[in-house]
Amino acid sequence: MRVAIMTDTNSGIMGREAEELGIFSIPMPVIIEEETFFEGKNITEEEFYRALGEGKRASTSLPSPKTVLDTWDFVLSQGYEEIVYIPMSSGLSNSCGAAAGMALDYEGKVFVVDNHRISITLREAVLKAKRLADAGSSGSQIKRQLEKEAYDASIYIAVDTLEYLKKGGRITPAAAMIGTVLHMKPILTIQGDKLDAYAKVRGMKKCQSCMLEAVSQDFERRFAGKEHPQMIAGVAGTCLPQDKVEEWKQALREVFPLAQEVYYNALPISIGCHVGPGAVGIGFCFR
Repeated sequence: MRVAIMTDTNSGIMGREAEELGIFSIPMPVIIEEETFFEGKNITEEEFYRALGEGKRASTSLPSPKTVLDTWDFVLSQGYEEIVYIPMSSGLSNSCGAAAGMALDYEGKVFVVDNHRISITLREAVLKAKRLADAGSSGSQIKRQLEKEAYDASIYIAVDTLEYLKKGGRITPAAAMIGTVLHMKPILTIQGDKLDAYAKVRGMKKCQSCMLEAVSQDFERRFAGKEHPQMIAGVAGTCLPQDKVEEWKQALREVFPLAQEVYYNALPISIGCHVGPGAVGIGFCFR
């Protein structure tokens, strides 16, 4: 049985890499001043954050139903018997719920996975799905496995400025002003569903210490002593300079010396739109 694995660009998998991996990826729409672009297709990360820096209004949207359905139809026309579609967490977007509704018309050929993940942890889930498909698992088996492991992950994100959280209505203007004056940096967490507040600290150095301690405590509290495959740890950011990327990766290696891999991936634009340039996230999951 040929099972296709499909995701969206919130996973960080897109373009040439998606082709090389044999994974189908739907570009997420990005709206800048009424003009619609598609992540990984006709707008780059640099172009998006340049537009934000110029004060342009930006937002994200769901893929249109036509885009999703046309992609499914194309994939099935290529000889695949089933599709496993893994969009971003249902707690962050209606994309998953909308796709699940549309899949009902495909009579068991399309399996929509609510994996409750985003960015680096979503990426790892998609790669695992591909390995399972290549090993002969059916669409229903892959869906069941990924949803069983959905919460076996952790992400923390620190933002460099409160401006974009304020614009998105995630904090009040008064809180944003106080935070800016006091140089307070909020740390957010995604534990499977929504982007929630975790802590506020002063300065990015303290952010790093707080986030590293948080992922370490998460691992000890939730997973220590349990049997798991190898851990994967990752750094995700918006426009991070290479020296900062290496600094964060090294810090994660020190926290998780037995991690099978520690890597960097850009935060998807759908998150970057709310947290702005200079944001950085760290997280882990299991391969």
